[in-house]
Amino acid sequence: MQTSLLNKYCDARLPWYTIYPTVPDFSATVGAKTCETWLRRLPPDDPVSLYIHVPFCRAICWYCGFPTSLTRSERPIRKYLATLHAEIRLVAEQAPRALPVSDVHFGGGTPTTIAPADFLALMALLRRCFAFSKSATIAIEIDPRAFTAEMVETLQVAGVNRASIGVQSFDGVVQRSVNRVQSEVQTASVVESLRQHGISRINFDLLFGLPHQTVRSCVDSTRTALAMRPDRLAVFGYAHVPSYMKRQRQIDETALPDNLARAEQAAAIADTLVSAGYRQIGLDHFALPNDELALAQKAGQLRRNSLGYSADTCKTVIGLGPSAIGRLREGYVQNESATASYHQHIQAGRPATSKGYCLSPEDRLRAAIIERLMCDLQADVPAICAAHGFDPIPLLNSADRLGMLAEDEIVDIEEGFIRVKQEHRFLVRAVAAAFDTYLDRIPIN
Repeated sequence: MQTSLLNKYCDARLPWYTIYPTVPDFSATVGAKTCETWLRRLPPDDPVSLYIHVPFCRAICWYCGFPTSLTRSERPIRKYLATLHAEIRLVAEQAPRALPVSDVHFGGGTPTTIAPADFLALMALLRRCFAFSKSATIAIEIDPRAFTAEMVETLQVAGVNRASIGVQSFDGVVQRSVNRVQSEVQTASVVESLRQHGISRINFDLLFGLPHQTVRSCVDSTRTALAMRPDRLAVFGYAHVPSYMKRQRQIDETALPDNLARAEQAAAIADTLVSAGYRQIGLDHFALPNDELALAQKAGQLRRNSLGYSADTCKTVIGLGPSAIGRLREGYVQNESATASYHQHIQAGRPATSKGYCLSPEDRLRAAIIERLMCDLQADVPAICAAHGFDPIPLLNSADRLGMLAEDEIVDIEEGFIRVKQEHRFLVRAVAAAFDTYLDRIPIN
């Protein structure tokens, strides 16, 4: 890929478009009262997804951009769990009867910092408050460095059937530079243990763009991961924003690769995975042909949500825990990020919503176009406009960036049908940004 195109379009400030509008557009005008009203309006028979955020880790990785805190004590975790239990009951009371649940995701942080007995109690409460389908996907994120035999047995008993394992890189130099030292043996042992306990659906996370990373180290890490044959891999580019995430100030900026090196690393990882039989999913995911993501992509049903790519077709996501984002029929809601404020809201008997966004018809249209671009690398704009009751001509005419993208041969446009060229798939965020009406704060030069 040309360096000029990378410098022009690889803007680290561009959103990842997991949701639209994006979090910077959320407002405090959507608060606890709004959330209560939206919960009460949920259709009682429509399945929902649950996201539970656990904001604790036993060690802090310097690259991490998620709201987490370090704890070696059980006390803050138990305090958090007591409040989380209260939030679950509060949400269940607001919603119409026991909502059917098809997907649950425990994210973080490190959800497996929860003690085994406490995790079983949490799952028991969720099953009492919601109606889990027999085929529900229950997924959890795992740090192999602090994962015990007792915990894997607990996950099996609790019905967990998918695990997402943080790997990032197997290169020792890279690991030490980001405070994430994790051996291949540790990771392989956890994978084997999970499979022995019936948790056979395994995801890996890999990162590129980390300090001291090279194309060779990225390929070596990918091959090491492939030897464990995960069902899917998420391959993310490290986003260095030390002004926002103070922990990233520990990272040596002079050792970070430039845009061209990052693109070469991403392409090398992708080539390695595709050569090994994985299907490329959207911007940054890879899955075996029989994985749900690959099947959803093949059927044209791949979705994008706050966790990334998903085969989950639920229209509603209920977020639980500090900073968790929910997607309800009328719009988005996000909980307080600070655990102290989160506790105060729930203890006062109200949702912990700190901000959100009420969707307009035009927001829904733009979100649909952006989702198809991010998922399929193409979008039939006139067809999507027709489904939403809009004229495509004014919309296409207002998307000023499209002309520039077409001139630079990043996209093909024919009668409103937009297709991102395969060799430029890593620039799909810049294409999606053409339909982001709130993006005037991020000019592309």
